[in-house]
Amino acid sequence: MAEDLQKQNQINIELTEEVAEGQYANLAMIAHSSSEFVIDFIRLMPGVPKAKVKSRIIITPEHAKRLLAALADNIQKFEASFGDIKQAQEAPSFPMNFGGTVGEA
Repeated sequence: MAEDLQKQNQINIELTEEVAEGQYANLAMIAHSSSEFVIDFIRLMPGVPKAKVKSRIIITPEHAKRLLAALADNIQKFEASFGDIKQAQEAPSFPMNFGGTVGEA
């Protein structure tokens, strides 16, 4: 019976070749409203004045909190295996205000 319930709760996830290749991003901009978080993944190249949003993900506040917990868990596991992740002392200096509440990662 437990096995039947487990089969019912399985999700079949499809990953196309194009999506599996991934997109490189070195900046994330986060905005939110009362009902959603919008995360723009951006590729910023040195010496190029224009950065491109490579992917935009829109999630609910509940999923944003789950993502935060999952990232924290994975960072802890990564650092346990490979050592502390070093961060630059200064934040990058580019225009950050898109006219709303913004965070960066």
